[in-house]
Amino acid sequence: MARAVSTRRTVVFTIAAWIIALILFFPILYTIITSFKSETEAIQGFGIVPSGTVESYAAVQAQSNYFKFFLNSVIISVGSTLLALLVAVPAAWSMAFSPTRRTKDILMWMLSTKMMPAVAVLVPIYLIFRDTGLLDSRVGLTVMLTLINLPIVIWMLYTYFREIPGEILEAARMDGASLWGEIVYVLTPMAVPGIASTMLLNIILAWNEAFWTIRLTTTNAAPLTAFIASFSSPQGLFWAKLSAASTLAIAPILIMGWFSQKQLVRGLTFGAVK
Repeated sequence: MARAVSTRRTVVFTIAAWIIALILFFPILYTIITSFKSETEAIQGFGIVPSGTVESYAAVQAQSNYFKFFLNSVIISVGSTLLALLVAVPAAWSMAFSPTRRTKDILMWMLSTKMMPAVAVLVPIYLIFRDTGLLDSRVGLTVMLTLINLPIVIWMLYTYFREIPGEILEAARMDGASLWGEIVYVLTPMAVPGIASTMLLNIILAWNEAFWTIRLTTTNAAPLTAFIASFSSPQGLFWAKLSAASTLAIAPILIMGWFSQKQLVRGLTFGAVK
């Protein structure tokens, strides 16, 4: 009897999970389908079966150089991730293994900065970037995205590092390991799953960032989020072309997420079971 109840519960949870997954995936599916419609078909709604035309993709590529935007997204996302790790690993190590009375307060303060509306600091950030020559530059956008995502990166690494026994690091110190050697040769290899999942998450967050990328770039350093926004004009929205641009922008990150999902889940559950 108990086994039958457990089986029914598993079936119900599985069906519920599929329903939720389909609901979450529906906007992406709708976008992909619309991208293969003509503009006339796109205006008529979801019920129209797409004709399978690729004219929207051809128009998008003719209007903008997709690969330029793609390259900017890759450089900015990967660059901001590596820079964030360079700062976050020592910071998380310090707070995890040498905590003070204010450590938790500092962590909460860092996290609270994510709750501030970005538009509240738009003007001073814009003026700083203008006066320092960082507007519409890859370096400026890389630094900006690093600062935006740094609190999350530190929090995640801090959580992972807390699961590593401190006795291992003490043993390394007794064997003569320097501070740098302790972090690079002892701590980092043990936290590879957590660091990898943090990198993947930060790349996704940086890739999808739209508010700052649209407002701090124009042409030279514009990533794919600005590429999508360029298909919104005063004349109206061209839904088929906008969907084609969106599909081209999200395809790389979807493919990366698909192939790295096991590593991401492994990292997010790192230390959950001892």
